[in-house]
Amino acid sequence: MDEKINELIEYPKKGILSKDIVKNDKLNITLFCMAKGTDISNHTSTKQGFVYVIEGDGIFNLEGKDIPMLPGVFIYMKENAVHSLKANENTSFILALTNG
Repeated sequence: MDEKINELIEYPKKGILSKDIVKNDKLNITLFCMAKGTDISNHTSTKQGFVYVIEGDGIFNLEGKDIPMLPGVFIYMKENAVHSLKANENTSFILALTNG
């Protein structure tokens, strides 16, 4: 499988658009496109994973620490880490979660 991720980016007028890139029993990789002004409140995942920011400007809060969501930023999350997101501008990122 080969995807040109930048060609898959499309922003909704508001909210979030997600597209599965890889989904199987070991790995979930999803492209998220957040419209400017969108927030995702505090939540957790039972899986470890990472976020890789493709474009935009936002804030990723990981266990109380604000991390700028700027192009090229890589954020590792352990299982059950409390996190939230806010898009100051249209922001896209890859979320990869492992199932094992």
